[in-house]
Amino acid sequence: MTVEIALEISRQRRVKLGLVEHAGVKESPVSHRLSTDDELRGWIKQLKGKPVYCGIQAEGMDWHRRFSKPVIAQLDYVLGDALTMPYNGKLVKLWTAEFSTTNPQDFMDRYVDYHVEVMAKQPLDILANPTFLPAALQPDAARLWTEKRMRRIVEAAKKYGIAIEINTRYQVPSMAFLQMAKSEGLQFSFGSNAHTADAIGEIAWCLDVWKKLSLPASRFFRPAPAGKKPIEVRTLA
Repeated sequence: MTVEIALEISRQRRVKLGLVEHAGVKESPVSHRLSTDDELRGWIKQLKGKPVYCGIQAEGMDWHRRFSKPVIAQLDYVLGDALTMPYNGKLVKLWTAEFSTTNPQDFMDRYVDYHVEVMAKQPLDILANPTFLPAALQPDAARLWTEKRMRRIVEAAKKYGIAIEINTRYQVPSMAFLQMAKSEGLQFSFGSNAHTADAIGEIAWCLDVWKKLSLPASRFFRPAPAGKKPIEVRTLA
């Protein structure tokens, strides 16, 4: 995927896209992850003046310490998720087959705690992939995502002023979660979490959810103005 291809898809589908690059500590010497001010400035420059929102996918709790605040503040938005989680002594990528647990209830309690920690310790605009579950747990999602667990995430998002992504790739969160978030006055965004031309800008499921929730335009995320970005106003835990 290139910016030029994404722009063409945006024109064809009549959707203004938000484009993100991963940012944080590099996983290896050949990683494309942005990790310096110069690299982040280069990403911002690449999208400057183009009809897209410029963002980053935050990687790791301390990603923001890799960059200066004024450079981060030039972004339209920062999104992050809880899909790479410390569990049983190692970092586990929950969307891969490497995840396993013998105690789903204990995992869920830790997972909810981690959602809250992600929002408390990072200057995020959007919580992406909220309530996603690993494949092994997805058949039991309705039982595992109790009202108490969902409410802790919703309350944390409200406390820290973070929008909730409606994600079409994983079809999360559930309507129960979204109704709860709506009743608490949270804002929302649409996300495809896509990296290929056939999926970028494909938000049919998001639109269906939007209609069911009867969300007005005022409830959708808009980039904060200069001086009001999370990196500029948040006191991080």
